[in-house]
Amino acid sequence: MSLRQTNLDKLDRQPFDVLVVGGGINGAVSAAALAAKGAHVGLIDRGDFAGFTSQQSSNLAWGGIKYLESYEFGLVRKLCTSRNNLLRAFPSSVREIRFFVNLEQGFRFPSWMMYAATLLYWAIGNFFTRSPRWLSKKQIQAEEPVVDTSRSIGGVEYSDCYLHDNDSRFVFRFVRQAMNHGCIAANYVEATEARWDGIYWQVQARDVRSGRTFDITAKAIVNACGPFADAFNKQAGQKTRHQHVFSKGVHLVVDRITPHKRVLTFFADDGRLFFAIPMGRRTVIGTTDTRMPSPHSEVTPEDRQFVLDNINKRLLLERPLTVADVISERCGVRPLVVQGAGEGSEGVDWTKLSRKHELELDEKRRFVSIFGGKLTDCVNVGDEVCALLRQAGVALRYPRYRWYGEPPAKVRSQFYHQARLMGLDALAAPYAAESLSDRLWRRYGRAAFDMLEDIRRDPKMGEVLIETSEYLRCELWHTAEREMVVTLDDFLRRRSKIALVVERERLLQSEGLKAACRIFFGNEAEARWREYFPEAGEATPFDHAA
Repeated sequence: MSLRQTNLDKLDRQPFDVLVVGGGINGAVSAAALAAKGAHVGLIDRGDFAGFTSQQSSNLAWGGIKYLESYEFGLVRKLCTSRNNLLRAFPSSVREIRFFVNLEQGFRFPSWMMYAATLLYWAIGNFFTRSPRWLSKKQIQAEEPVVDTSRSIGGVEYSDCYLHDNDSRFVFRFVRQAMNHGCIAANYVEATEARWDGIYWQVQARDVRSGRTFDITAKAIVNACGPFADAFNKQAGQKTRHQHVFSKGVHLVVDRITPHKRVLTFFADDGRLFFAIPMGRRTVIGTTDTRMPSPHSEVTPEDRQFVLDNINKRLLLERPLTVADVISERCGVRPLVVQGAGEGSEGVDWTKLSRKHELELDEKRRFVSIFGGKLTDCVNVGDEVCALLRQAGVALRYPRYRWYGEPPAKVRSQFYHQARLMGLDALAAPYAAESLSDRLWRRYGRAAFDMLEDIRRDPKMGEVLIETSEYLRCELWHTAEREMVVTLDDFLRRRSKIALVVERERLLQSEGLKAACRIFFGNEAEARWREYFPEAGEATPFDHAA
């Protein structure tokens, strides 16, 4: 029986201290914090974990330098502190990166003022990162010749952070950590009704894949539904002071446009920060900012053209980027917090709304609602949820337990020593951007020891299985057993970033991917493969997967 099926049965059979509804970053950290501190936690999401907003970010964990312009110094201080905390706690996954900013004639501030702003930003962040630099036009030309400096007035360089893997992989780390501390989690489970009986919450749930319905009982609920939080509050009879408005952000993934591992930063035609962000052998460019009436969004031809026009205006490429150069797209809404009636809040300039989060507690009914938020501030969300539920009477046996972060340096050192003794890094694919030991430790932490054992037992477990990717056979077995992959998209888009960086046509032709499907889905492998590739047609063979 699969891990997901086992957890579905457990959700149906036992009362929980807390049920977390929503498995994006807010729900994942809430479940991880509560479970580690001793609560009996259930976690459900009507799609895959991190399957909506949390898979569509720019992969940046940054302190919000843009909020200096609106004088939100307290928010910048809080975000910089959170960013520094993530750097310390997750040194393998969250890493410092330089932001290389070119300023053009007509910009609303002179270059010296922008340099002063980066110095202030560095100071607000406790000088935790490398110091900023002022850049002359000649320096920009010498260091990044791809940048068009014909209208440059100079620039600046400063530091923030990025997620080495994709955002949804980072979110799943917290889901897995929650399960390691006893949380019962299941994806593709929808809460169709939530009713307070005076003592417990009675939640009617439905397995989206099978249609099976069952009931979940919990003393408390955490609404971590992200952009759908307002709808779930209405369903549960919760009246709140805060609601959401939605802003669509679009990123395009193209071939790498510079060999340097830094974020090229510009100001787009609409005045917003605009990035070219490294992603291995690719570059992510964007973003847009379009108000949306609902959480649902899609990339329009106008979105693509906006991103392409803005990057082409600011780079000296051999030829302009076109739609044909786009390998994949990211599109999602930012749930921005407002007070009042949400969509009816007239006069709100959503382009100036920050990504701060707000929490509300219905103490009598033990119901916490989370509004807004961003990856940078995720640890604070987990801690604040725990504090509110303690206030509401939920017992946490280990309230001071530090619930987040990578294993201690001593454990890491032991892993690397075993990997060196095995000659593990010699197994890495020739196109790999980092050592195999670094990659396994970053993705799996303590579970990477199990992979060393698998390779010792059977050297074939150390083979790369999927062409054009770095995934080993042992990783795929681990993913099948412990990471609740229900659809092929769960793996290609969220447990990994393969679908973001490998052309769909190449994946369609990959025999290794078909073999991976057999590992994930067994007898349903072909059905799950065709579900992901409906364009393949019934005539496409599936029989030769190794």
